[in-house]
Amino acid sequence: MARRHPKRKGHAARAKHSHSKPGAPPGAYELPEGGEVTVNAIRYDAAGFEEWSPADATGISDLRRPGKTVWLDVCGLERRTIEALAGSFGLHPLAVEDAVHTHQRAKVESYPGHELIVARMVGLSDGEPTSEQLSVFVGPGFVITIQERAGDPFESVRERIRQGRGLIRGAGADYLAYALLDATVDHYFPLLEELGDRIEEVEEDIATTQSDGNLQRIQHLRRTLITFRRAIWPLRDAVQSLARGEVALFVDDTRVFLRDTLDHLLRIVDLLESYRDMAGGLMDLHLSMVSTKMNQVMQVLTVISTIFIPLTFIAGVYGMNFDPSASPYNMPELGWRLGYPAVMVLMAVIGALLFWFFWRRGWIIGQRPKGGQGD
Repeated sequence: MARRHPKRKGHAARAKHSHSKPGAPPGAYELPEGGEVTVNAIRYDAAGFEEWSPADATGISDLRRPGKTVWLDVCGLERRTIEALAGSFGLHPLAVEDAVHTHQRAKVESYPGHELIVARMVGLSDGEPTSEQLSVFVGPGFVITIQERAGDPFESVRERIRQGRGLIRGAGADYLAYALLDATVDHYFPLLEELGDRIEEVEEDIATTQSDGNLQRIQHLRRTLITFRRAIWPLRDAVQSLARGEVALFVDDTRVFLRDTLDHLLRIVDLLESYRDMAGGLMDLHLSMVSTKMNQVMQVLTVISTIFIPLTFIAGVYGMNFDPSASPYNMPELGWRLGYPAVMVLMAVIGALLFWFFWRRGWIIGQRPKGGQGD
């Protein structure tokens, strides 16, 4: 079941990410000290739970208890906090580097004493696609989630821990990691439903209004789908490796649930590919409608030009001004009493006959005789 949460504030899909400096040693990273960061801690077992927010990095140490699972949720990237996490839980320097350099693709990495799962949380902020890295450290008795900024789809997981619903309090850290991944994946569903509604709306506008802004809307949809695809496709492979038992920390009972998450991801990938095909079809439909509209305009102009060709010929002939007094063959009509009205009537008759012919053939836009096709 899809879970909704408030809009996330964040950068668009093309936001800049932090990188190591060229030539820096493995595990090196640079972070500001004293930046904005929030830490929420939940420690629980089958009998109960504790929840608090450490005031600073010093409150992160000495959180682990035998037989209990601790979940530290860190929002923001700040040097002292990250160093305290790495020191207290023995996080590998390469894993920490991947967590703070937020350009990683979704993946699973194994290190001594813990695992690192990288996923991407996508969203829409004021219509613009956003993509944020979620780093999940999983070890015996602990789970650490590091987010770039506040706001996540994990409130339902927190409520399950608080109220003791389901298996979460009686299971280990691997089940908690599964629950967080499942909430992340389920959050994709409402986003794709919203994108599907937008695609249908643009398709209807293309077929009816033919607005000049349709091309920009199509390009925006395609960029959004590309952002979502970059986030979702690699996560499929990562969850697949967990479900297949390639990570020893995840027990057989948890892998059963991971297979369900993988099934959700496969459905999402199929839906995403369908939307990509539909977005590509929107561009073809837009170009087809533009071409059709241009053909209609050209058809009207061609009909008007064709009607005036014989009229222009007649006007040109009688504009040569040959003197009828010089010869009986030099335009005797110029001396006729009703010559001018006769020519005007002739031109009107020719124009009317041509108009009727084009109408009969169905070549005049919006004019077709009742009952059928043109001759």
